[in-house]
Amino acid sequence: MISYELAGISVLWIFLYGYLIVASIDFGAGFFALYARLTKQDHLINRLISRYLSPVWEITNVFFVFFFVGIIGFFPDTAYYYGSALLVPGSIAVILLAIRGSFYAFQNYGSKQNIIYLFLYGATGLLIPASLSVALTLSEGGFIIENSGTVTLAYWTLLTSPLSWSIVALAIVSVLFISSSFLAYYASKAEDQPALKLMRTYALFWSIPTIIAAFTAFVFLSQHNERHFHNMMDLWWLLGSSVAFFMIATWLLYYGRLYGLAFIFVMLQFLCAFFAYGIGQYPYILDPYITIQSGATNESMGIALVVAFIGGLCLLVPSLILVFRLFLFDAEYVKGKK
Repeated sequence: MISYELAGISVLWIFLYGYLIVASIDFGAGFFALYARLTKQDHLINRLISRYLSPVWEITNVFFVFFFVGIIGFFPDTAYYYGSALLVPGSIAVILLAIRGSFYAFQNYGSKQNIIYLFLYGATGLLIPASLSVALTLSEGGFIIENSGTVTLAYWTLLTSPLSWSIVALAIVSVLFISSSFLAYYASKAEDQPALKLMRTYALFWSIPTIIAAFTAFVFLSQHNERHFHNMMDLWWLLGSSVAFFMIATWLLYYGRLYGLAFIFVMLQFLCAFFAYGIGQYPYILDPYITIQSGATNESMGIALVVAFIGGLCLLVPSLILVFRLFLFDAEYVKGKK
């Protein structure tokens, strides 16, 4: 029988995976919009990006809010440790999210051609995942110090850690690969050949740095946290599946076939890798301070939260699918006729 602690962290990990995919598309779209403007190619893809962002930007962070509230509800100790250690990185992420939200507001009120707003939009698309990835680095242990009831972050250790920078690099290139893969599919649905050609090129370009960054992070993880590394090696079938899905996705992109299926394989690639990482970290949430068992709330509260969050997932996913069907994958909307 699955314990409520394990059920809770599993549901939260699903929410975080959902945020990884949806937010990556959004963040990468911002960077590509800026890059296209700077290289005078904005006439090819910025209308496509705008059609995607208009109906979904307001719901992008719903997955993250669910995860953030859930992790504190299920595991209250995370607020104590991460709340203190992530004060600076977390504040930076919040400021960047606020700047990004401001761009959407200004865009909707007619400042679409302002290069400053577009620059902030594109820059935050890379800086937000970089700042949020710090939490994954801290979970590996060795960066948070607890002394006499005071939690501090070893900034110098964090800034000089190869693992830290490899995870940041992986977060950035993954965002660009996921986003370009989806936008290539979206351009194919819109029958927008110039945009499709450009986004397919971007997807193929960022596929190589993604697999290199993943391998590099894996190597540095083996040097920093042997327990986590060996646990992930025991899940070789998940890691192997991730590599296989990556190869199939890039093959489809290279030959320009079945872009929707290619993006599904990209999602499966990250699903396998993401869950291999999470399962390999078991039982720790923050090594060595918080485990799933020791940091969990009481059983009655935990079961209530599991039920509530499963219900939220059952409402959120169909709602997201409905939004996609009504707007993003509506034949006339995709082609810009609505």
